[in-house]
Amino acid sequence: MERLKPSTIVTSAAAAPKISTTRRRKQKIVVIMGATGAGKSRLSIDFGTRFFKNSEIINSDKMQVYSGLDITTNKITMQERFGVPHHLLGVIDPAKSPFTPSDFRKVGSEIISDVKSRRGLPLVVGGSNSFIYSLFAKRYDPEADVFNGLDPDPVSLELRYDCCFIWVDVCFPVLNRYLSKRVDEMLESGMFEELVEFFRSGECESVNWSGLGQAIGIPEFETYFRNFPGYRRVDGADSEEDVTRLTEGYNEAVRRIKDNTCQLAKKQVSKILRLRDAGWEVKRIDATEAFRAVMTAESGGTRVAEIWEKQVVEPSVKIVKQFLDE
Repeated sequence: MERLKPSTIVTSAAAAPKISTTRRRKQKIVVIMGATGAGKSRLSIDFGTRFFKNSEIINSDKMQVYSGLDITTNKITMQERFGVPHHLLGVIDPAKSPFTPSDFRKVGSEIISDVKSRRGLPLVVGGSNSFIYSLFAKRYDPEADVFNGLDPDPVSLELRYDCCFIWVDVCFPVLNRYLSKRVDEMLESGMFEELVEFFRSGECESVNWSGLGQAIGIPEFETYFRNFPGYRRVDGADSEEDVTRLTEGYNEAVRRIKDNTCQLAKKQVSKILRLRDAGWEVKRIDATEAFRAVMTAESGGTRVAEIWEKQVVEPSVKIVKQFLDE
């Protein structure tokens, strides 16, 4: 999805048991969840600039909480935020201990209280469902694993807040094509050069590899930089043999980034389904047609914006307004 303008997806809420919650007594929070690249940031900016102007966004992407590598982690830029306040975006020191779900629960709760004290609407936005679960589950056990394994731990159905969960979904064939395109665009925007500096400067030696060091792009290019310590691109090769080796190494790293990004998207969706099937009231918004339009050469920006508005923004706003009016 071309990033990011406030828009110039049809809902299919699963029939799931309702979560135990007394809405009148709990603070209202809107959560925008979904796979990487599905348009969560764009929808949050639409909300914050056009419909819910007291909104403040709390980032729940576990790589974007760290400072540095803004292109590699695909952080929304200052220009793309259009003045909407953002929290927990690029503020954690990547050299220190990893920022855990328990940390997110503590800090996220404090931010929510602060936003609410100003009569703001907290929008929790991001693809890290372990963060989302830790923040909202009333009985959260950091030692439990509700997402993985053949027999995962039970999902807590009682929530700390009154939540409206919006799941922006895109069918995998279309999303995978888009994610491949997005990786190419990130590389064109300077991702490779950013990683060159990351490894050349020695910053990679100080980063905690259990935190930011796991960001997609770093492990995939680590082998390339280790094999080619001059950090040269193909246009800096001295011989035809060097050109071949550099090209193969670079292309293999890019292929792995694309594959791993698509695998991440599948894992993220599986975790959302786990929460929804357990009983969380997750409202699914189908953004597939908007992304299909992005991937169609003859579709202009106006056509994409029209589809996004009709199939994503309008039903999402309707859901949130009804939630806030309850």
